[in-house]
Amino acid sequence: MQVKIKSFNVEMDVKSSGIEFEVRTPEGEFLGDCHLTMTGLVWCHGKTDKKNGEKLSWNDFIALMTDEDTLKYAIKQAKRNQ
Repeated sequence: MQVKIKSFNVEMDVKSSGIEFEVRTPEGEFLGDCHLTMTGLVWCHGKTDKKNGEKLSWNDFIALMTDEDTLKYAIKQAKRNQ
């Protein structure tokens, strides 16, 4: 994957406007944007606007990432639904 920072609206702390990452395949195909904010993450598939993106709070992200079995199951289910 190619991941680029599209906008860097950060001082020392991540503010509410956050950081925007552009995600592309190794071939350069645009997949979407990932927004990192002080409240969590927002995934915007394709040209989806940030307000319509899939939101994940930091607490949910931490719960998902710290339980290996849950993470593996979630990834397996997500790939099955693609």
